[in-house]
Amino acid sequence: MNIASILSIVAATVVAMEGVAWASHKYIMHGFGWAWHRDHHEPHDKRLEKNDRFALFGAAMSISAFAVGSPMIMGAAAWEPGTWIGLGILLYGIIYTLVHDGLVHQRYFRWVPRRGYAKRLVQAHKLHHATIGKEGGVSFGFVFARDPAKLKAELKAQREAGIAVVREALAD
Repeated sequence: MNIASILSIVAATVVAMEGVAWASHKYIMHGFGWAWHRDHHEPHDKRLEKNDRFALFGAAMSISAFAVGSPMIMGAAAWEPGTWIGLGILLYGIIYTLVHDGLVHQRYFRWVPRRGYAKRLVQAHKLHHATIGKEGGVSFGFVFARDPAKLKAELKAQREAGIAVVREALAD
C-alpha cells in the first residue's frame, strides 16, 4: 500500500472510533454495562475503576485488527489494511486516554485549560457527569465536544421532562 492510503485508513479509523466510542458509551456503558461504568460517575479515591475494564475491549479490537493484517499470524490470508486499522484504533485509545483520563479527569497530570478547545472538552464532559444515574445525559463522545451552552439546554430539557436527574450545581 502507498503512504497516502495508509494515512487515510489510519485517520479514518481514528475518526470512526469516536463514533464507536460514542455509541458504546451511550448504549453499553449507560445501558447493560452500567455496573462497570457506575463508579466512574460516583466520587471515589481509588486509583482504578471498574470502568477501566472497558479499555480491554478497545485493546482487543486493536490487537485483532493487527492480527488480521499480520502475515506472521494469518499467512497469505493477511489483509494489510487490518494493520492500519489496528494502528488507528491504538492511536484513538492513546488520544482517549490523554483527553478523557488525563485532561478531563486529571488522573495522570494536572492542567485546567482556561480557553480554547481543551476547555470545551472539559466543560462538555463535566456536563456529561452532571446527571445522577444512567438515564438521560449529554456529550457521550470523548474527543469531539459540542457547544457547552447547547448541552446545558439539553440537560435542562431532560430534567424538565423527567428524563434525567441533574446534580444541584447545574439544576438552574
